[in-house]
Amino acid sequence: MKALVWHGKEDKIERKGPSSLAGADRLARALGWFSIGLGVTELVAPGRLARTLGLEDKQGLIRAYGVRELASAIPTLSIDKPGGLAARLGGDALDLGTLATALHKDNPKRRNAAIATALVAGITLLDLVALAGVKAAHKRDASSDRDYSDRSGLPRGATASRGLARKDFDIPPDYRAEGTVADALSVLSA
Repeated sequence: MKALVWHGKEDKIERKGPSSLAGADRLARALGWFSIGLGVTELVAPGRLARTLGLEDKQGLIRAYGVRELASAIPTLSIDKPGGLAARLGGDALDLGTLATALHKDNPKRRNAAIATALVAGITLLDLVALAGVKAAHKRDASSDRDYSDRSGLPRGATASRGLARKDFDIPPDYRAEGTVADALSVLSA
């Protein structure tokens, strides 16, 4: 909630209230922004990332992973958070598989690749937590639907409510739907 206070020529926000987003939605949003940052980095500096991890022959793949990160960020930041988070999880699996190829003993950057693998594993856990939380917070399954079959919307029932407007109120003749169309037309032309 934001409180606006008039200070002459412009409104100024004095204070902000609590967010209406659930914790899982906030985590998903943070992961979406993380995807944007990582995706841009992978697009702009794939060579540097490849050299840091000992994956010099994977620059094109790293650039493609940047596009994938950006593509998964869009739904993660939008209303389709479960779709974006599921895409992120798929990307995490690809990242872990690619990083596994850099963990061999002959790689002089093996330690960097091990650190990156641990970081991706941690992000994967956050993606799993966010996906489960978002699904739970926005669950719409048939078993939890409320049953309104015993309600009519009319306190005395439909039969007792028929005609109440005609009985209780003085309805002008041109608003009445009684009679035939010809009767209504004759009232209008008079």
